[in-house]
Amino acid sequence: MQKSSKNIYKWVLSLAAPIALQNIITMSVNLADNLMVGSLGELPLSAMYVAHQLQNILHMLIIGLTAALTILASQYWGKRDTDSVKMLIGIALKFSMSAGLLFLLITLFFPEQVIRLFTNEPHVIPEAVKHLEILRYSYIFFCVTQVLVAAMRCVETVRVGMYLSIVTFFVNVFLNWVLIFGKLGAPALGGNGAAIATVIARILETVLIILYIRFVDRKLRIRIKDLIKSNITLVKDFFRYGFPVILGDIFWGINLATQGAIIGRLGSVATASVSIANTVFSLFSVGVYGTAGASSVIIGQTVGAGEYERVKKYARKLQVLFIIIGLISGGLLYIARDYIMLLYNVSEDTAVLAKKLMTVLSVTMIGTSYQMSSLTGIVRAGGSVYFVLINDLIFVWLIVIPSAMIAAFVLHASPVVVFACLKCDQILKCAVAVVKVNRFKWIKNLTREPATAVK
Repeated sequence: MQKSSKNIYKWVLSLAAPIALQNIITMSVNLADNLMVGSLGELPLSAMYVAHQLQNILHMLIIGLTAALTILASQYWGKRDTDSVKMLIGIALKFSMSAGLLFLLITLFFPEQVIRLFTNEPHVIPEAVKHLEILRYSYIFFCVTQVLVAAMRCVETVRVGMYLSIVTFFVNVFLNWVLIFGKLGAPALGGNGAAIATVIARILETVLIILYIRFVDRKLRIRIKDLIKSNITLVKDFFRYGFPVILGDIFWGINLATQGAIIGRLGSVATASVSIANTVFSLFSVGVYGTAGASSVIIGQTVGAGEYERVKKYARKLQVLFIIIGLISGGLLYIARDYIMLLYNVSEDTAVLAKKLMTVLSVTMIGTSYQMSSLTGIVRAGGSVYFVLINDLIFVWLIVIPSAMIAAFVLHASPVVVFACLKCDQILKCAVAVVKVNRFKWIKNLTREPATAVK
């Protein structure tokens, strides 16, 4: 089952390429939203950015759930225990749907209070509330789709996510064009049109992934009865090993939301500039996150198969790949920053600031590629599930957020300085990552022998 060590680069790239392409397509939708809504002015763009902040927290929660699923399911797939893999998918799906429902209820009852957490701009708040009141209906569909795509990734079926993204990309962009600008006889809904397009696209991708799993997939052959089965030992393991992963990503989501709240209080120009810079960064970082995702599957499977010496060889070779991917991605972002801004219809101040923020991100991209991929794609996937949580908590809440708040509200520094403070951990964590990975104390087999499921 395992590939030879000399083929590790081919193996990881064969998994990373579809993941990266999927991310490119997904981020292209975000870029299209950014461009189309941005063409209406800075107010709609700022409102959309603020309205998405709560979803960022949900997104990180679901990323945590899918990461926990990947860690355990990949190790079980390494020993070809498909029954345990299917039960783990069912566990993750139940909790992801519960999370989506919770966030929907919060935004149904407290939409304005949610928006006020992220901005105090009086002209932005009502527009952001309108956007949120539509966007919230996409939450549950998003949760289901992400878990099912991650489930397929655990068993190396990575192209389905890419194909799914291609379909939803064209649907989303087409509906954006129709609903934002009022084409084909539809009313011109502006930023709210983008929210409606997102909801429709989320529903479509959920339907498509369910149809794929039911009628096409041959590796797991999942049926509804498989997802409602449970096993108390697996449930305990999911939370024992998954809880620090989920909690870590929840805190990371809170971190991003806190960053959004800080930026949101620097004015609409800063908010719009950060929205542009983050969207462009997401597009150029797909290779970084694709490689990290592929590495987690490979490391998890190899640990699950008990081939620990091969795990060490893979870890050494992957670190070199992470640095190369980071240098390429950061360089491309730096080169493209001037040309990207030609696509936006924003003020000169916003364009200049956005380019400066992208310069910061082109540097931190290198650190992100190495430390994030090493810590999540190797250390966490290899079984050391608590380390990333503790490391992130220390850096974010003792360094990143305090330094940014001091820069913004005490020293009244420029948005570029504040933004650099918010991203400084991406470089600082590299020192921790290089030591942790190469000590190899993170290798832990988390699997158990197959157990009987109970309904």
